Amino acid sequence: MNPQETPKRVYDFGEGTRAMRDLLGGKGANLAEMTRLGLPVPGGFAVTTAACMEFLRAGHAFPAGLADEISAHVAALEAAAGRRLGDPVDPLLVSVRSGAKFSMPGMMDTILNLGLNDETVAGLAAGAAERFAWDCYRRLIQMYAKVVMDVDSDHFEDAIDALKRRNRVRLDFELSADALRDLVAEFKTIVQRDTGREFPQDPWDQLRGSVEAVFGSWNNRRAINYRNQNRIPHDLGTAVNVQAMVFGNLGEDSATGVAFTRNPATGAEGIFGEFLVNAQGEDVVAGVRTPQPIAEMAALPTFADAWASFQDITDRLERHYREMQDVEFTVQ
Repeated sequence: MNPQETPKRVYDFGEGTRAMRDLLGGKGANLAEMTRLGLPVPGGFAVTTAACMEFLRAGHAFPAGLADEISAHVAALEAAAGRRLGDPVDPLLVSVRSGAKFSMPGMMDTILNLGLNDETVAGLAAGAAERFAWDCYRRLIQMYAKVVMDVDSDHFEDAIDALKRRNRVRLDFELSADALRDLVAEFKTIVQRDTGREFPQDPWDQLRGSVEAVFGSWNNRRAINYRNQNRIPHDLGTAVNVQAMVFGNLGEDSATGVAFTRNPATGAEGIFGEFLVNAQGEDVVAGVRTPQPIAEMAALPTFADAWASFQDITDRLERHYREMQDVEFTVQ
């Protein structure tokens, strides 16, 4: 490579393989591998671990050209999805996840529904359902404020609990669209009060802030301690995975869950795990609702086609990797 040539810092999932864990991280490399296998992986791209280390060495500053490279890959994702980030009529929404070579505690939590703001929420509502759109928006504000703006998540949970009491409901998904709209306003007030800043309305500001937060999480105290304890080098960095959203909270025929391709305790064949109907991924691990055993999905007529597809996918993954797999999935 010419010494003055800018290194490639962003890879579409279709450009990678599982052998690229050093550069794309474990999550990015496996998303790339599943894309290569033709599995139904939402489109996206990975910003490399090398870019992370450049960012950290530069004092938490974006390397020259990285923003343009990310922008070009967002444009390709927009073209493939037929939607545009920030479009008030039909917005593209994305998730942002960290993904180092080795999984470790302390890395940044996932951000879902990035791209929503006071304008795009109306477009999402018009294209799907009003309650769904406001549910996605309140989730984004809570996730983004917690992991990027360092707002105590308990403040949001207290607001949700108070709202449920006022509306005399027990579960989050029982809240109406109007109640969730009020909750979004309250969440924005919490952000302003706790940080002195408003929740960012520009989707590009949201994306850049999220990428910077992922990179920065590589050097948080918990991650450093874990690497010290497990003798993991400190110069590996973490990749950032940006991926088009799919939604498990669109109604009673949508779901999200986690599963193993066989029983992890006994090795017995058969999918083993849990799922939640009408939920997003973080709900499964957050403890706010009790998941159902995944075997119950097979008995629900609304998920007959999805269950058959999921069985085929997990079988293909296990045969390809030649060992038991741990899978996160969404049914939209």
